[in-house]
Amino acid sequence: MQVLVRDNNVDQALRVLKKKMQREGLFRELRQRRAYEKPSERRVREHAQAVARHRKLARKTAVREGLIAAPARKRTVR
Repeated sequence: MQVLVRDNNVDQALRVLKKKMQREGLFRELRQRRAYEKPSERRVREHAQAVARHRKLARKTAVREGLIAAPARKRTVR
């Protein structure tokens, strides 16, 4: 992973690096690897993640096809 530092702005480069690491799932993986996970627990976790992914995909498809209403968007105050 590589991040460019422009105009000696290390803070901005660090923010970009953290965002990239978050997107790649590195923080989640580090948290999981702190302690040993039994193979049975790993299977249960991976199955639950697969179910969640499937439900999310089904929900997106249903919204796209107009079968259910899209969730309300959060308003941002600027």
